[in-house]
Amino acid sequence: MNKRPIQVLLVDDHAVVRAGYSRLLKMADDITVAGEADSGERAYAACRETAFDVIVMDLSLPGMSGIEATKRIHGRHPGVRVLVFSVHEENIFVRRALAAGATGYISKREVSDVLVDAVRCVARGERYIGALLDADPDRGDINPLAQLSAREFEIFRLLASGASIQAIADELFLSPKTVANHTSRLRAKLGTQGTADLTRLAIRTGVVSL
Repeated sequence: MNKRPIQVLLVDDHAVVRAGYSRLLKMADDITVAGEADSGERAYAACRETAFDVIVMDLSLPGMSGIEATKRIHGRHPGVRVLVFSVHEENIFVRRALAAGATGYISKREVSDVLVDAVRCVARGERYIGALLDADPDRGDINPLAQLSAREFEIFRLLASGASIQAIADELFLSPKTVANHTSRLRAKLGTQGTADLTRLAIRTGVVSL
């Protein structure tokens, strides 16, 4: 009896990127691209319709980030493995993704060389960290954002991207008061004052780009 191919969901907001990675994966006989999504929200919804084995997830998505999408998918569908592929190679992003439930993390600079092997590895439930990244993402991190909780980090990212308290509350299904409290705590931890300070820090640490 033939073994069922690995069912993959590709998540990236650029169609040309999805098309390129889809071609790579389709060259492997044991992998099937069973779906695509251009946002975290649509990836989460797709998991309710299809039993995917592996989700190849970008972090920089419109609306819900890849980390938040990974957290929600892992919470609802713990058997689905998430392989993050991202331009962000800083240790803090690897740690945040793994903490959210990802099984692997690779840099977009190495995707063409390792994507197929990485998908196979995480499908077996094994951790895969790309060669261009820190082999031990759990080691200490001097990045100032490392002190933020997962929720504070997500709110920090959204604030730095220009989202309002109300918009963040709607996005994360929280009350505006809860978001405001998280904002006060993260500003105290980071030693920042207004949104401009947060944005400058986000740019410096690679959380958002100009």
